[in-house]
Amino acid sequence: MAVTSETSVCCSLKKCDFDKKISCQDEPRVEVNTFISEKSARESLRKYNEFLVAWGTNGDATFHQSCWESILKAARCRNRKRSPYPQMKDVEKTWVKEAAKTAEFFDSLNKIRIEATRIVKLIKQCSHCVVFTGAGISTSAGIGDYRGKNGKWTKEDQRMENAMQAEIESEEDSSLTEPPTKRVKKQLIKPEETEASTSEEDEVCYEELRPTYTHEAIQKLMELGYIKHVISQNCDGLHCLSGVPAQALSELHGNVFTEVCEKCQKRYHRPFYVMDDTASAYYEELADFGETDVVKPAHASQCKLCGLSHRTGRQCMQRGCNGYLRDTIINFRDNLEEDILSRATEQCQKRDLMLCLGTTLTVTPASNLVQITGHPHRIVICNRQKTHMDKECLKTGPDGKALGSRVFGDCDVLMRIVMKELMSVAELSMWEQGRDDRLAEYAKNRSLKVEKT
Repeated sequence: MAVTSETSVCCSLKKCDFDKKISCQDEPRVEVNTFISEKSARESLRKYNEFLVAWGTNGDATFHQSCWESILKAARCRNRKRSPYPQMKDVEKTWVKEAAKTAEFFDSLNKIRIEATRIVKLIKQCSHCVVFTGAGISTSAGIGDYRGKNGKWTKEDQRMENAMQAEIESEEDSSLTEPPTKRVKKQLIKPEETEASTSEEDEVCYEELRPTYTHEAIQKLMELGYIKHVISQNCDGLHCLSGVPAQALSELHGNVFTEVCEKCQKRYHRPFYVMDDTASAYYEELADFGETDVVKPAHASQCKLCGLSHRTGRQCMQRGCNGYLRDTIINFRDNLEEDILSRATEQCQKRDLMLCLGTTLTVTPASNLVQITGHPHRIVICNRQKTHMDKECLKTGPDGKALGSRVFGDCDVLMRIVMKELMSVAELSMWEQGRDDRLAEYAKNRSLKVEKT
């Protein structure tokens, strides 16, 4: 949702203590999505019209922060007499508990402006600022994040729930003769067979993605000397595309546009998506079901760590090498590239300010870098979900003031205010008006014709 000072939304709690209107300018809010099956949602909403929450048809809801805290307390309270809402149905308690796993928090715009002013001061005072980025800075580019009400893992839970419900119904239908395992396989492994079940991730065309306002702001602040290094958990290649120099960027989990020779280690930066998803799908389905309809590519080679295939189908063009090229993506159980991790660690040891943007700081060992203590220990976090490092942002210095800052909300909203305070009106206007020219350059860098040999 595009938020402006005039934006207001309606609180989903029917017994809202306020006027049900949430002013984004002055009040914090919480947005959630409960991932139950679509059928259960429809039946429950029809059956229980006395629900305390006016749930959306897809299980979404928005609350004043205090309203959310009271409804969550009621869902978790075992003693009805002590509950703020003793009449709460057990089925709705389940909904609320599931929704809590997806909760996204948004500070008021007034608070974000106050924090932005503090962050600008920290940026100007520091000598070595390092930025640590996650999926949250790419959501406005069209890539879903992992957690939250619309996260990939939340949607995967919903698809799993729907598939399980469909499997139960199929088993009850005696007219069906197809084995249950094959039906589940089609629903979970091949969602592309039906338009309705196609995931956001399946629809992403990485070549068409463009840097967001936050990506461009990071690049501009690096150009101006405010930021020294960027550490990213993202694989989308948008930091590179925005113009962040390779020597100032540590892509911990790889880049879908970069492949490396497994023999001589020569790296190739491509304008196209390098991964061979077919080869990985072959090993993935084989592991999950013991069989697969996917034809194994001749070049495919199973990784001993992640169990997938990293080979892209191309070979090294260095004279006398001809080694197989591999993607640089770090899958679960893969090890991070030592030289990239070492460079990132060295930068964290130098830093006196860490800006964490769009990350829940839960993926290790990448997130461990944030805990490397520079001096002073200044951390700024902007994200829509809570993190285990939130309290670190609020640690106080000798003057009793917080050393860092914690902002709940969208990175683009925060960075627009930061840039407005860091740059003069004329400079900011010229830079923002140059977006069209930058988009043309991005398109050029993503449309180069490279022989996929």
